[in-house]
Amino acid sequence: MNKINLRQIVIPLITTAIICFLWFGPIHLGFLTLIISSIVIFMASAIEYKGKGFSALGFQREKITIKNLLIHAPLVALGLFIFHAFVLVPVITKLTGVPIDFSGFDELRGNFPTFLITLLLVLAGSGFGEEIIFRGYFMRQFLKFFGESKISIALSIILTTGFFGFMHSSQGITGQLATFVIGSLIALIFYLRKYDLWFVCAAHCFFNTLGLTCIYFGLI
Repeated sequence: MNKINLRQIVIPLITTAIICFLWFGPIHLGFLTLIISSIVIFMASAIEYKGKGFSALGFQREKITIKNLLIHAPLVALGLFIFHAFVLVPVITKLTGVPIDFSGFDELRGNFPTFLITLLLVLAGSGFGEEIIFRGYFMRQFLKFFGESKISIALSIILTTGFFGFMHSSQGITGQLATFVIGSLIALIFYLRKYDLWFVCAAHCFFNTLGLTCIYFGLI
């Protein structure tokens, strides 16, 4: 275990407890749960790292470039989306016998105002919120406690992404498994890019935009 102080133990425990309450408690806030959880994490990270919580999560100023955010990230998102739509989902569907369930998005099919509102909520709640929570916070917290050995990195990806997949239960078992695989690849990219949270947030946003656009036009 890395050398850590009491503050770096207590604050993550309290933060995790708050997030679990938000997700599994009696009050259900939908996408707002992700946004509120992200705010809680920003506050906790700022306290833990004495005002440097933004960079501690992976929002590195030097990584904000047009090439990274508007060229490389969209290309990665496109590659992940093609793999998801034409390889991953068909294979998992054949194995499980259960098609992926996108019925929760039926209201936005052919409905542009609903599509636009949903897109904005998904980009904020999923594109940024999920990456801040699962990659920026939980994955980095795991590595803070257990180091960056290959085993530790693999476990951090499996555990955090396993929970990430579980949170997509509305898409059925096929959707959960597909989300787990895609989430694992995003987590690996996050590690390989030296914890560049801007990049994975951008890639996740473009990936979701492609998915919602396909649903809007009735392609999936």
